[in-house]
Amino acid sequence: VHGYSCSNKKSLCLIKAGAVEKEKLEEAKGVHDAGARSRRDVDGCVKSFEKIPHTGRNGWLNLVRFWRKDYFSQLHKHQERTFRDLGPIYREHVGSHKSVNIMMPVDIGELFRAEGLHPQRMTLQPWATHRETRKHSKGVFLKNGEEWRADRLLLNKEVMMSAAVKRFLPLLDEVAKDFCQMLQARVDREGRGKEGKRSLTIDPSPDLFRFALEASCHVLYGERIGLFSSTPSMESQKFIWAVEQMLATTPPLLYLPHRLLLHIGAPLWTQHATAWDHIFSHAEARIQRGYQRLSSLPRSVSEARAAGGQYTGVLGQLMEKGQLSLDLIKANITELMAGGVDTTAVPLQFALFELGRNPQVQEEIRQQVMASWASAAGDPQKALQGAPLLKGTINVILRLYPVGITVQRMPVKDIVLQNYHIPAGTMVQACLYPLGRSSQVFQNPHIFDPRRWGSSSRDDGQKAEGSGFRSLAFGFGARQCVGRRIAENEMQLFLMHVSFRKFYRFESDIKTKYTLILLPESPPKITFRKL
Repeated sequence: VHGYSCSNKKSLCLIKAGAVEKEKLEEAKGVHDAGARSRRDVDGCVKSFEKIPHTGRNGWLNLVRFWRKDYFSQLHKHQERTFRDLGPIYREHVGSHKSVNIMMPVDIGELFRAEGLHPQRMTLQPWATHRETRKHSKGVFLKNGEEWRADRLLLNKEVMMSAAVKRFLPLLDEVAKDFCQMLQARVDREGRGKEGKRSLTIDPSPDLFRFALEASCHVLYGERIGLFSSTPSMESQKFIWAVEQMLATTPPLLYLPHRLLLHIGAPLWTQHATAWDHIFSHAEARIQRGYQRLSSLPRSVSEARAAGGQYTGVLGQLMEKGQLSLDLIKANITELMAGGVDTTAVPLQFALFELGRNPQVQEEIRQQVMASWASAAGDPQKALQGAPLLKGTINVILRLYPVGITVQRMPVKDIVLQNYHIPAGTMVQACLYPLGRSSQVFQNPHIFDPRRWGSSSRDDGQKAEGSGFRSLAFGFGARQCVGRRIAENEMQLFLMHVSFRKFYRFESDIKTKYTLILLPESPPKITFRKL
């Protein structure tokens, strides 16, 4: 792009791979039609940023429209409709928030190639403001630049590297086994039918939230917190409520002047800050207990436990190495805790629903799991490796129901997307819900088929250029979700153990809503039965 110009000074000449070729534009249907028509007269020159299709220039009028039409709770559907109406790229200005939205893999690849050494995404300012007003340190989620990179590299060693995964996998496996035993006991106790063939229809979401928190805490602190008992602690139930409240109050605050709301004591800000206060106080209590437990051990005992393979959790590993200050350890452990409940419990709701209404797929997974488990000799890592359909299931669930519906980057240099000039520093969002359901990217996108992720072939249901940028639920590159390995393995182990039971969906379909994550409008009911 650089060093070239056309007679129109607002345009640049087309020399980058991010632009769509004319032939492909003419082949494109559906969401591409409007965008293709608007670009066929460019005569080889890149169009200016101002010519990108948009949803309205006045951010505050757009904000009122969002409130009236309830787009906040249906943002994923709004994005899907807007791509259908305006084409594969558009600008949006809502309140104080401005972005360029894209959905095609070729454009997403171009964006990520311009993310630089310190990738920058949208900062969740309400979260950052809470940390600043409460004098809390920020974890890597809210940091940028060299400070982010230094902390992130240290965290990666404990949560992302293969050696770390090998250490915490048995802890996740233990929780998943215990959960499924608890579930079976409940079916035996409360189910209907003959002895040995009882079935039970329930809303599993409260149990799934308890599972996710128990699993996260086991990995983070190296100890169980007892959420599967008949009387789980009210403290932990309040923590789950606080996370849900925090997620629900974040989206509107992204579009409003939250510091003004803070200044006037607006109820929305008060609810948000109170939820975060509870999250921090819960995490602080657990961290203090872990710190006291680990500090009370003589160094020789601590070293012996580590040498003997006894895992002390992410907290213990970070403390023993001493490369992060205690305040930074607290900040990052709290972020991992807050981000590790809904973001795994909710996809598991969707997974149970889809597997329940696709019994043939469920049976295929079950047979693969049983064969793999039999040959793994109790090794959860080997069992997962021998059952790739588990990972395929998680991939297809996160394609159809992405937890976070956008991945953002601010390119460090000017780029060209869909033949439009995008200046460096522009907030660009890859919109995952429309991407995952686009027939331009996936053949038969609404079909639930975990096998389509088991091959690199172009014939396995994948379409379009930039095909490496189709599965982005955990983000991409150096700035991908720091808890990715915990979440992926936690969900796969859950599905592995639950597959030893049969289950069916109670409802025929499921509607979704958006808070800060994608959720079922009402949790699906599932019927469980012992094999």
